[in-house]
Amino acid sequence: MRVAIPVAAGRLCQHFGHCGQFVLIEVDPAARTLGEKTEMEAPEHQPGLLPRWLADLGVDVVIAGGMGSRARALFSQNGITVMTGAPAEKPENLVAAYLAGTLRTGQNVCDH
Repeated sequence: MRVAIPVAAGRLCQHFGHCGQFVLIEVDPAARTLGEKTEMEAPEHQPGLLPRWLADLGVDVVIAGGMGSRARALFSQNGITVMTGAPAEKPENLVAAYLAGTLRTGQNVCDH
């Protein structure tokens, strides 16, 4: 499984569509272990691009702070699960909490 997290300054970026980088982390959900971590520059912002781009990269789950309803629908159409309302933590901590079932999510800070 591959998890993507939008980042700024090494932590989750609260405004998904305007982040400059993504961290992709390979995980073994059965063993609940993290594998290879890849940092990638985000493509230039265009409506509807990120769901296709991340799907093409083999992403299964996106952990985000805020994300609009249209983007969430596009991710769903691409077979990607989205977790919104995550705190601005380091990507590895967020993915480890997700795998452990302890990721605490709050309000979606960007619902447009």
